[in-house]
Amino acid sequence: MFKVVALGLLAGGILLTIFGVDAYNSSSSEISRFFTGAPTDRAIWLLVGGIVMLVAGIAGLLSSRKN
Repeated sequence: MFKVVALGLLAGGILLTIFGVDAYNSSSSEISRFFTGAPTDRAIWLLVGGIVMLVAGIAGLLSSRKN
């Protein structure tokens, strides 16, 4: 069961990272970068959340639990 959760976290992390990259390259993020020098908060949170979920999923798959 633990490995299933880890795989879910890994899949969710991949999706969030893809959505974050898409949001980072969007026109609203381009406008935000032009005026403020930073992308939108949504893009940043999607990227950070995706990376955290990826790391948690990978750590779960590499853990020594036998479940």
